[in-house]
Amino acid sequence: MQQKVFVLTIAGLTMLATGFAAKKPKPAAATALSAPKIPQMTDDQKALHALNRLTFGPRPGDLEQVKQLGVHQWIEQQLQPDSIPENPILLAKLAPLDTLQMSTGAMLQKYPSPQMIKQIIDGKLPLPSTDDPLTRAAVQTAIARYEQKKRADDAAQAPNPDPSAAAPPMPADRMPAGRITKEMFNSLPLDADQKSDLLNGTQQTRLDLLASLPDDKLVAVLEALPPQIRNRLANAGPPALRRRVEILNTPMQVVNRDLTEGKLLRAIYSSRQLDEVLSDFWFNHFNVYLDKGADRFMITSYERDVIRPHVLGKFKDLLLATAESPAMLFYLDNWESVSDNAPARPNAPADRKRQGLNENYGRELMELHTLGVDGGYTQLDVTEVARCFTGWTIRQPQQGGGFFFNPRMHDPGEKHVLGVAIPAGGGIEDGLKVIDILAQSPATAHFIAKSLAIRFVSDNPPDALVDKMAATFSATDGDLREVMRTMFNADEFWAAANFRAKLKSPLEMVVSAVRAVNGDVDTAVQMVQLMNTLGEPLYRKQEPTGYTNRGGDWLNSASLLARMNFANTLAQGKIGGVKVDLAQFSGDTAQIEHNILLADASPASQSAIQAGIGEAPQKQPTGPMVAGLTLGSPDFQRR
Repeated sequence: MQQKVFVLTIAGLTMLATGFAAKKPKPAAATALSAPKIPQMTDDQKALHALNRLTFGPRPGDLEQVKQLGVHQWIEQQLQPDSIPENPILLAKLAPLDTLQMSTGAMLQKYPSPQMIKQIIDGKLPLPSTDDPLTRAAVQTAIARYEQKKRADDAAQAPNPDPSAAAPPMPADRMPAGRITKEMFNSLPLDADQKSDLLNGTQQTRLDLLASLPDDKLVAVLEALPPQIRNRLANAGPPALRRRVEILNTPMQVVNRDLTEGKLLRAIYSSRQLDEVLSDFWFNHFNVYLDKGADRFMITSYERDVIRPHVLGKFKDLLLATAESPAMLFYLDNWESVSDNAPARPNAPADRKRQGLNENYGRELMELHTLGVDGGYTQLDVTEVARCFTGWTIRQPQQGGGFFFNPRMHDPGEKHVLGVAIPAGGGIEDGLKVIDILAQSPATAHFIAKSLAIRFVSDNPPDALVDKMAATFSATDGDLREVMRTMFNADEFWAAANFRAKLKSPLEMVVSAVRAVNGDVDTAVQMVQLMNTLGEPLYRKQEPTGYTNRGGDWLNSASLLARMNFANTLAQGKIGGVKVDLAQFSGDTAQIEHNILLADASPASQSAIQAGIGEAPQKQPTGPMVAGLTLGSPDFQRR
């Protein structure tokens, strides 16, 4: 099967690339007397276009609902997400991911980070107070692993190690993979029949036994099993068992898993689709990198409490929320930015007494968050903004502390930002004044308008549209809902040249494909891994730019080949954790194409699909094969 899929994808890849090259929109010709009339989409195209641009792709039945309600009424509904009842299926799937609703401090108590484990061992922090046996076991296991590793490291670094000394205990992850030792067997808190089932039973018998145990016994059994056996049972078991094993193995990894799975589940199932699309857009606009230190456990709150509540509010409120966010302060190092005249911190190590002024946040605040690289600021402005934000810091970041202003770190001198004098003697107000200046700047209005137009309209949006959106931004004090409404009401948004003209990002492609085939996601673990393969690992864009909104930036042969392999695997129902009803892929080729694309396939897509079918070893193509080729076709890859 691997060889067949590879042949199909190579054939389709050539046609796919050709299809993209042929789809570049052409500007309408201008006349000397008046502005050109923009050719518009048909009514059917408008309904599908709205779904492709305002959602992560239509699910079966969505197109009919939009047509019945009316395109503009449906858009208005999406602009008021709080009025839309959330999908109960989504709520049920998110419920086990408890970290998504926890404060950062509570999260670290239940799922401690390696830094906290070390502080507990060093006596700087107490053991978490909890009645949860799983949390206790996870902390105790982490402490034991840390101490084992430390003993092994100390022994290896000893100047004259004693060769006759007993070897250190075998690390837990190196214990025998295929059997349970006698000592483990005797220590299990089970009766004789249960022990027999665990030792001699089939895999399903073992899973049934684990499912029947109360939490305290289940944790004791899992903790006693060798990690390889434990993981093998977890991978074959239900999500609840997998989660318990993950918590026991690496508590902090559960936080990251919840975050990435939650993003995919919301994108796939949420009824508030525009809200989800905008949450992704604004997270990238104010990007924070998951793998930087304390941001591993700060991003959950950042996305939930900073980004999501403001995506259709006032831009200034969103800007201030990000400026005060511990996740942003840590990511761009502003939490350590100190005035050159600030007193040294008492009792601090010699190399940590003063970090000095850090300009990272000041630079990105203007270049990426507000004015844009051509927004008229200078290097002096960068330095002055950095001075204004000295003292904006975090209280105990490794323990989940929040934002606070520290006047001891602040530069109280006079500053000048974009020609505006900020008097000496200010404190936190200096930073607040900068936010006012930037939020009200015409350059910010234009930059935000263009960024949104690139995401929702085209890679090179018309200047006239950007100007209209920027005017709305300025007239409404940065009301993002009104800016979006202006965009959706503009002829430029509905221009015929924009229909299926933007290449999907990997996230959009994966989610839209699962939605198109009405996939039922049991676990998104493999989908998260696929995002890494496709070039968009979730929350892991290291640069502050975030992932690009320009579809053309995702166009490369390796990415398209990976997309087509994913499309074929999904259509065959072979993506782990995603159930696909293959019976839906019945009928002739044209009908299957139409069911997925919700429109007739374009000539470019028809050619790509036929090229793939022509390479198939069997005489008659199967429904899943046609579905996979359709999901990989130029029409589906564009939105």
